Amino acid sequence: MGGDALRWSQYRSMPWKNGGGVTREVASGTVQAPLASAETTDGFDWRVSVADVDAGGSFSVFPGIDRVITPVEGEGMVLTVDGTAHPVGPLSPFAFSGDATTDCRLEAGAVRNMNVMTRRSRATAQVRIITVAAARGAELACATGETLLVMAVTEGIAVGGPDGRETTLGRLDCVRHEGPAALTLRGDGAVARVTITAVS
Repeated sequence: MGGDALRWSQYRSMPWKNGGGVTREVASGTVQAPLASAETTDGFDWRVSVADVDAGGSFSVFPGIDRVITPVEGEGMVLTVDGTAHPVGPLSPFAFSGDATTDCRLEAGAVRNMNVMTRRSRATAQVRIITVAAARGAELACATGETLLVMAVTEGIAVGGPDGRETTLGRLDCVRHEGPAALTLRGDGAVARVTITAVS
């Protein structure tokens, strides 16, 4: 399957599970896990979304879900996970369990976070921030059975697909690709690379 461009203006807004704010869904899906269980109860094995956090407070609990949160705008936050405080800086992915009791404290104003959720028994996620330099660009590989999402966290990034077509991304736009391919990045800025892999 080729790459699909996902645009910030088209992301679907939905309330948080605990009603404390709004999130925009970038993409979600299921995986072809070798030991596929019954259909998932809420329809996804993985989900990528962007949430605006204007005030501190408790996070929703998601049993059986692993999470990676990355501040993509703002000065970061402090997450307290099961009683332990963790400073989470801008563009610094932080992994934690959705089962945990988690509170957020904003010490330098509102933040906008990219959230990646995976159902622990079905999929795993790896999140990396990649800097793209105009002089040399970058290349990203996607393997068989993987889903790759590339989200621009700055302006000025273009993603080239295996078919030679190039997609220019605005801030927080995303390209989704499934299956073996190499994607090229061109421009001057940074992207968040999200790799979803089925649990074997």
